[in-house]
Amino acid sequence: MAFAMFGDPGDEPPPTKCVDDHDYTQPGKTDTTVQLVISLALGVTAFFSFCMLRPRWKSLYAARKRHLDPSVALPALPDTFLGWMPALYKVTEQQVLVSAGLDAFVFLAFFKMAMKLFTVLFFFAAFVLEPISQHYGPDTDTTSLTSPVSLQPFKDEDPPDKPPDRSLDPSNGYLWSYLVFTYFFTAITLYIMDKETARIIRIRQDYLGTQSTITDRTFRLSGIPKDLRTEEKIKDLVERLEIGKVESVTLCRNWKELDDLMDQRQTVLAKLEETWSVYLSQQPLRAAAEHPEGALDGATSTGNGDRRDHIDEEAVESDRLLRSVGSRPFEERERPQARFWYGFLRMQSRKTDAIDYYTEKLRLLDEKILAARKKKYDAADIAFITMDSIAACQMAIQALIDPRPGQLLSKPAPAPSDVVWRNTYAPRFGRRLRSWSISVFVGLLSIVWLAPVAFLASTLSICTIDAAFPTLGQTLREHEIIRSLVQTGLPTAVVSLLNIAVPYLYDFLSYHQGMLSQGDVALSVISKNFFFTFFNIFLIFTVFGAVTSILDVLREGLKDTTYIAYTLADKLINLRVFYANFIMLQGLGLFPFRLLEFGSVSLYPIYRLGAKTPRDFAQMFEPPMFYFGFYLPTALLIFILCLVYSALPHGYLVLGLGVVYFTLGYYTYKYQLLYAMDQPLHATGGAWRIICYRIMLGLFVFQLTMSGYLALRFAYLVALLVVPLLIATVWYSFFYQKYFEPLTRFISLRSIRQGEEPSSNAIVDDDLGGEGSGQEERELLRRGSTIDEDREKGLRFVNPSLVVPLEQPWIYKDPPPPLIESETGDGLEFDVRGSEREYENVYQPPEASGSAINRDARTATVSSNSSSSVSLGDTHIWRS
Repeated sequence: MAFAMFGDPGDEPPPTKCVDDHDYTQPGKTDTTVQLVISLALGVTAFFSFCMLRPRWKSLYAARKRHLDPSVALPALPDTFLGWMPALYKVTEQQVLVSAGLDAFVFLAFFKMAMKLFTVLFFFAAFVLEPISQHYGPDTDTTSLTSPVSLQPFKDEDPPDKPPDRSLDPSNGYLWSYLVFTYFFTAITLYIMDKETARIIRIRQDYLGTQSTITDRTFRLSGIPKDLRTEEKIKDLVERLEIGKVESVTLCRNWKELDDLMDQRQTVLAKLEETWSVYLSQQPLRAAAEHPEGALDGATSTGNGDRRDHIDEEAVESDRLLRSVGSRPFEERERPQARFWYGFLRMQSRKTDAIDYYTEKLRLLDEKILAARKKKYDAADIAFITMDSIAACQMAIQALIDPRPGQLLSKPAPAPSDVVWRNTYAPRFGRRLRSWSISVFVGLLSIVWLAPVAFLASTLSICTIDAAFPTLGQTLREHEIIRSLVQTGLPTAVVSLLNIAVPYLYDFLSYHQGMLSQGDVALSVISKNFFFTFFNIFLIFTVFGAVTSILDVLREGLKDTTYIAYTLADKLINLRVFYANFIMLQGLGLFPFRLLEFGSVSLYPIYRLGAKTPRDFAQMFEPPMFYFGFYLPTALLIFILCLVYSALPHGYLVLGLGVVYFTLGYYTYKYQLLYAMDQPLHATGGAWRIICYRIMLGLFVFQLTMSGYLALRFAYLVALLVVPLLIATVWYSFFYQKYFEPLTRFISLRSIRQGEEPSSNAIVDDDLGGEGSGQEERELLRRGSTIDEDREKGLRFVNPSLVVPLEQPWIYKDPPPPLIESETGDGLEFDVRGSEREYENVYQPPEASGSAINRDARTATVSSNSSSSVSLGDTHIWRS
């Protein structure tokens, strides 16, 4: 069995006695076998559960497809047990681009690139490098790497003579193969990344250059001086640049008062809807027999039990108003009560009718909102300028407008629905202070994470367990399966849980950092979560190993800058099985759970019990959100792990697991992004910049590790020859920043072809790998067909609080129409009817199926001169 090579007892005999903190009981064959069984058990169970539930729970597993525009060419998946898999495989990249957008396309392109790269590296590592290591280097995995002798040359006390350089020894000539493959694997990685970057840039430029959205024609102008903070002056300033005509200017203003009122209205609206749901769910206090159904709603019963409606509408209206005093069983339900506080320091309170109370609060808030919308607010230093063409907008973005530093800075505008309007009018210093504060806090959190992560790392050593819990250590030595679970399975599971839980914290912090768009927040979440994953999970877990060794490693590293490289190589050899098991669990075990959407499934009963209003039930069936910042950092860490282990002994096994991980990840995320989940990210593929820089970081760590590994073999000359590769990688990062990064941020002027088809068939056929005809694929990329244009149709750069229609309380099953301002200016006019509803179509919670509610509806006007609230039957409305 191939996995046995991870822990062959003959290669790595576990020590029976702890010499010092550097001794590890190496995971062996049992550890990998136990982890494989656990991963397969979890994965197979989740996968078959998904296959059974998918055709039954289409509201969850096909939520996005059900809400998608039917004109989007996304094939429906068969309802058979496994029939969806071939159909998903046949979905082309063109269809991904058209139906899910650039961000999803770039995300999946990373997984596809990783599949190709690691398949190539696996071939060379398994069939070329590994035979060389096995034949010429039988001692490549001897215990010298885990003994304190390997680190003796780097300690001050009693330093031994420096061993001779073994790189010139003919018997150790195989060590040069590690240098050759370090250069070779680096070159292959950079070549594939460079080729994929060029492909994505071409597709991005063609995709954005042939569409026409308001976002493409709008740029953001910040740092506006106070003397220019009017729409007319800004328009005149931009047009005097002679780059094009200004179509519109949206100058951000201090709308805090209005935004706060809208937030308060949402809170009161939710309370009113919940109060209505509680009221309607109650049973009448009197028996229904005392008030026959025929006596309700102005209807009488004939002798044979048939109902006959009254003709006199006015009499019916009067009867209803009279019966509202309490003669109807519906009115004899117990009215919900609300407590409100008043008086000095709000120390007095009393209860009142909750429906009337929240209805009146909502009416007063609506009056305040209408008045606030007519106010004039102070201008901020940010404006959104929409030009008459994409070319004019791009010239403004890519140019320096003002010679003074920090003033009139032009940047691409986010989509109108993507703007965080509260941050547009926040003072620039306040936004920067929040940004710096949260950045410092994230750095402090990384120090806080040292304790639990280093403690977790220490559980890999039975020596550490012996020191703290001698009885437990002895028990683990006697029971191999339990030792495998505690020493390998438990840390792997806890690390995986940390990767799932911590992103929620960083998402919260990023949202409050003061960024102006949700896309910037999403990219910031990716960066923060990767920092946690790489620094705390990889470096701390690998280099330091235990809390007690952190200061030792730092002290030795300051004395000798090469000490980190030696330690990194030394510890990575020890942790090879752990990281292999980690990749195995993430790929084989957890990807099927992501496909199953275990979190949504497990939380559904809780949400179902907590749902009271029709709005709550409607929100339960909305497609769940796919947050790239929650998934991409872990994939980047595994990418780096595969690179680091690619040229080390037995590294082909880690590469093989990497191929499995990225293959399963590609199809899992492909299904979710296309059929099951919506994505809030609107960054036009900006995540690719983050991906490329993290790949270059992984290459740097890979080269540093190989240099340390060769130095541990006393091949100092070979180790020294890795240094030029480190320098070349750093140089390439600056090269990428200068030549590639601008094309991932902006649209080149030559790419702008509004109203035209893509100019090159190669972009469609070669870059996207289309399987259909060229004409068919070109139709998919024509202007007007992109998902961005569909999303932004009819949108404007305006604060929603200024124009959004005010919602009515959602009481019935169907959503009510929004409130509209009366044309006479007397107040708000709204329709509580919405549509003709039969009794069975009225929203009722399951527990209130016996409740009777009024089937009639009326149209009324809310007047600013009156605060009265009357009851027509059972439906409360506002009336002048």
